[in-house]
Amino acid sequence: MKGLFCRAGVSDAEPKFVIQETNLPEVLGSHQVRVQVKACGLSQLDLKLLSDVGIQRDLIPVGREVAGVVLQVGPKVTFFQPEDEVAGILPLDSPCSGLCEVIDIEEHYLARVIPVYKSSSDLLSEVLEETGGLGVDLVIDSGVRLHEAEEDDEEKKLFPHKHDIISVLGVGGHWVTSQHDLQLDPPDCRLLYLKSASVSFLNPEVWTASSAQQGRYLHILKDIVEKMSAGVLRPQAEEAVPLYEATVAMETVQRHQKKKAVVQL
Repeated sequence: MKGLFCRAGVSDAEPKFVIQETNLPEVLGSHQVRVQVKACGLSQLDLKLLSDVGIQRDLIPVGREVAGVVLQVGPKVTFFQPEDEVAGILPLDSPCSGLCEVIDIEEHYLARVIPVYKSSSDLLSEVLEETGGLGVDLVIDSGVRLHEAEEDDEEKKLFPHKHDIISVLGVGGHWVTSQHDLQLDPPDCRLLYLKSASVSFLNPEVWTASSAQQGRYLHILKDIVEKMSAGVLRPQAEEAVPLYEATVAMETVQRHQKKKAVVQL
């Protein structure tokens, strides 16, 4: 079977994405699940992060967000059964590309998909209420502007300024940012202190790196699926691309940090 891999370039050269033949081991691990992949999401590949954590390979597997159907389970797997629909994230050191037809994955990286058979298209008409000047409890961003005179990049002009985010936090509020090079000035820190607010960083690549956090991650997935089933949340559909266009799609994802793609197998 075939999978999508990245051949990292030398120094600053752009990485190349290639489709290569790959095979699975004949024996399934005790806690592993063999999944037939139905769809895979493509996210930007952080080659520097992989190098920092000691993952160095000639060919780096691409595609970690997968959804599919269980084909086979290991002898010690109790939570999943064949024909279960599942979704999960492959760990950073996984040798499998999520774009393979079949993958082997540890059971604790998977969550069972709850079937939803509702045809109702009713949407929650209003989900936001005015805070009455109290501020919000939580802000999650996909990037911020660190300075008023930011670069001329049009995309960055759409990001909120860091001071604006801190200003809208309520007392005891929490700011989750994906800005890896965030810099806070003394006035910003003072404002956070006055609000007794906190800041943490969002790095999805390490969500599955700690076994202590895997249960929390599965609870988040369960909560999202339940809200989708109840109609509180509605996913934004992404048009899937065929496998033969995966290399072109991944090159686009690699150039645009916030962009993703879904490949249908």
